[in-house]
Amino acid sequence: MGVLTLGVGGLGAANTPGTVIRTHALGSCVAVLLLDPKTRSVGMDHIALPDSKINDRKAQETPGYFADTGIPALLREMSRLGCNGNGKGMIVKLVGGAKIMDPNNTFNIGKRNVLAIKKVLWAHGMGVVAEDVGGNISRTVSLDVNTGRVVISSAGRNNWSI
Repeated sequence: MGVLTLGVGGLGAANTPGTVIRTHALGSCVAVLLLDPKTRSVGMDHIALPDSKINDRKAQETPGYFADTGIPALLREMSRLGCNGNGKGMIVKLVGGAKIMDPNNTFNIGKRNVLAIKKVLWAHGMGVVAEDVGGNISRTVSLDVNTGRVVISSAGRNNWSI
């Protein structure tokens, strides 16, 4: 019971009542949120970049940092809680992927992250049911084991849910 806080590239899963998984400062990064209604388990990955090929060592040390290594690692973590290891039956939500400090769309990392994540999810037969992505705001997101509720906050705004 308590709060499991994830940093960039961090991933985690829980099914203990009273637990909340949270990550802060999602700019171009994207949080992938998985909810398994059957086991009442939740999981989150704070993905920073779309493709691990740019840094194999980083991908091995911190698989959650990249879309292509993070989602499979999160599914493995969820399977330890009794969830289907291929993601079958899970609810998928995305938060983040903003355009921060890139006014000329030079890198467009947020958009590239979202597209890479959806591609990996699709390869696993999974689809996104809700998302709050894009724009130009930084987001904090929390995922509650008890309710499965996803709460998003950003400076100067009221909290909202997806």
